[in-house]
Amino acid sequence: MNTEHDRITTPVTAELLRGALDLERTVDGGLLPHRLPARARRQIPDGQLAMAEAQPSGVRLAFRTRATVVELDTLPTKRTYRGLPTPADGVYDLLIDGRLTAQATVAGGRLHTIDMATGSVESSEGAPGTARFTDLPARDKDVEIWLPHTEITELIALRTDAPVEPAPADGRRVWLHHGSSISHGSNAGHPTAVWPALAAARGAVELINLGFGGGALLDPFTARAIRDTPADLVSVKIGINIVNTDVMRLRAFTPAVHGFLDTIREGHPATPLLVVSSVLCPVQEDTPGPLAGDFDGGTVRFRATGDPAERAAGRLTLTVIRDALARIVEQRAAEDPNLYYLDGRELYGEKDFAEIPLPDEVHPDPAGHRRIGENFARLAFGPGGPFAPAPA
Repeated sequence: MNTEHDRITTPVTAELLRGALDLERTVDGGLLPHRLPARARRQIPDGQLAMAEAQPSGVRLAFRTRATVVELDTLPTKRTYRGLPTPADGVYDLLIDGRLTAQATVAGGRLHTIDMATGSVESSEGAPGTARFTDLPARDKDVEIWLPHTEITELIALRTDAPVEPAPADGRRVWLHHGSSISHGSNAGHPTAVWPALAAARGAVELINLGFGGGALLDPFTARAIRDTPADLVSVKIGINIVNTDVMRLRAFTPAVHGFLDTIREGHPATPLLVVSSVLCPVQEDTPGPLAGDFDGGTVRFRATGDPAERAAGRLTLTVIRDALARIVEQRAAEDPNLYYLDGRELYGEKDFAEIPLPDEVHPDPAGHRRIGENFARLAFGPGGPFAPAPA
């Protein structure tokens, strides 16, 4: 019978990780995955994006082993919002040969308490913990451990009762996706239930998820990160954060999109590139931002606070942005045959909203993530889609 004394400790290295663009050695000797490179992180102007890019949505360990016991020591950094219930601990998904087989959580860790009214953050320290998986099949198998998509996760130690080696390359195409909190995974139940992860599984591709909660703002450093990351397929989902932060007007938006796409094309000149507009969000369809949150009984609901009459002066709404994106892609596609446009309402539109409403008026629930992932897989990876595999 195996005991803790029989465990093999394997250093967590870049060879065991997928979905991260950079790895940071911490002062305590742990390894912190990042979804933006160090140069980009030095240019981040706000704490929201700094937190979001360090939350490892889509980041996973991938290895081959006969182990029946897998233990992963981590130090999580969790967040809660003042006045709202503390969220449940983040979930670690363990997949065997591509199938979700087990889940675990890690209690404790650091805690950031955010005051949404003032933007202030109070932090408290906590101890590391262990995500433990037992009774796994005693055969050679490919194992993935997907990290909690909304918890910063410092990796400390990987222990198993059999040797571990990096998972072999399987020839799957790499899909890099950039988007907002919906792509990041807000309200998804666990890391492989985030809509890009669901779509990637259906499309049989390797996912790099650059969905950043509150951070899809056409930042040049994000475009450079996409440019410099090897990928076979690229998609960028643009719109909702531009509106809900009220960050620019139409005059600035159009050249900013061109510049963002120009930068991506410097590194991916012929890669299939799909521009996706926002899914349906009724509170922002025709009302400009900024967005505000209303707290009631421990829940939050969002509303747009701008004046619809100011659209004539260049204030942005989702409707305005969709029209602009369609024009931009149509113009560029005349010289770029691998550039495509997808109206986000084909992923989640009026019929979907009637069936699966947005609980807080902005973010889908787990059923909404499934719907978006299924529709994206069908429209992008399916027959005739821009990401469909080439004929054999």
